[in-house]
Amino acid sequence: MTTQNPHDAQAAEAPAPPTAEELGIEGFDGEIPSVVELSEPREGIPPVIATDEGLARAAAALAAGTGPAAVDAERASGFRYGQRAFLVQIRREGAGTWLIDPEPFNDLKIINEALSGVEWILHAATQDLPCLSELGMWPDELFDTELAARLAGLPRVGLAAVIEQLLGFSLAKEHSAADWSTRPLPEPWLRYAALDVEVLVELREELVELLREQNKLEFAHEEFAALLTAGPQPPRTDPWRRTSGLHQLRDRRQLAVVRELWLERDQLAQKRDVAPGRLIPDSAIISAARSMPQTVPELLSTKGFHGRAAQREAPRWVRAIAGARQLEELPPLHVASNAPPPPRVWADRDPEAAARLATARNRIAALAETLGIPVENVLTPDFLRRVCWRPPARITEEAVAGELAALGARPWQIKHCAPLLTDAFLNPDPLPVKERKEQASAE
Repeated sequence: MTTQNPHDAQAAEAPAPPTAEELGIEGFDGEIPSVVELSEPREGIPPVIATDEGLARAAAALAAGTGPAAVDAERASGFRYGQRAFLVQIRREGAGTWLIDPEPFNDLKIINEALSGVEWILHAATQDLPCLSELGMWPDELFDTELAARLAGLPRVGLAAVIEQLLGFSLAKEHSAADWSTRPLPEPWLRYAALDVEVLVELREELVELLREQNKLEFAHEEFAALLTAGPQPPRTDPWRRTSGLHQLRDRRQLAVVRELWLERDQLAQKRDVAPGRLIPDSAIISAARSMPQTVPELLSTKGFHGRAAQREAPRWVRAIAGARQLEELPPLHVASNAPPPPRVWADRDPEAAARLATARNRIAALAETLGIPVENVLTPDFLRRVCWRPPARITEEAVAGELAALGARPWQIKHCAPLLTDAFLNPDPLPVKERKEQASAE
């Protein structure tokens, strides 16, 4: 059976397109196209670039192209150590689509130079920018189609969903969680990868039109600029503290066991280039911290220590636990932080702060509904909690705006939120303590 290329689809055979209202899109008067399967790249599946000569050709072609560049990256999360890219896809008008295998190269700086000054289009940029940065790639300008879809109030913001809603193409996502470190990459995966950037330029145009209709285009530009200004995130302090289930432990010796096992697992995972969870899961580390097995048989009878890696490396895990048992300097139960306490305790610790938060949350939620933007995008929840817990000494709109700016809120957020927060702080709703607790617990 021959699959019809959507770029040549006959509009006369398509069913009547749904309306913007039916799709939950407000402020858009354009026609929403009917859904057509996006099954084949326009120029076919491009070869994978894995040589210096091929990389030079890709750079030259992309530099000679016009307009923005659609960029995507595929990782092997859950299979390999870290979050590095195993395939980079780029499409630009006049250059076509290029699939680049980063593994043979020290970096992709030559591609970055070819795209200097060019706007990059990514979907959910915060997911791909870190691994692109590791390759020496970072955009001068950015358009994030996922973030733009959020600001536009689209009901679903995954790439396939946004493409279907605005372009009328059905885009399969069956290989999104595949092991992209596989070599050679199967042809269906390469087709999928090429299609991920096939219509990003067109998608950007539709989102720009939609945002302009809603008077939100400037919001988007400010959000994109903030992502670029923030740059790659620095390494986490004490990453072992993110072990799933750590909050269940209340003993410093147990924390020491978690730390030593986590570090031992991480070192081995890095050496073998495998995802740490494929050696032993976090749940096994927590179980070992509770029972502190001293022998290999005791360890292997501990919940979570099953499978080849757990058994083959059992002596390694036992030694790590023994080392933790002998430590004199133990990690603290809690790390000092300037973050506010959990909202569920505000009503007891500071009833006035709880009233500020409850009132402010209601006002911001109403604003989000008016703007047609998810409440978390109207104002970062952490920013809201911080300014409610420690408001300016003298509450004025200017002072509140200054606090929000210092936290990192964008100008459009400050313009809309500062007046509401100022009024909420000066005139909090007289809610009963019980209701304040319930609202705070909802966070």
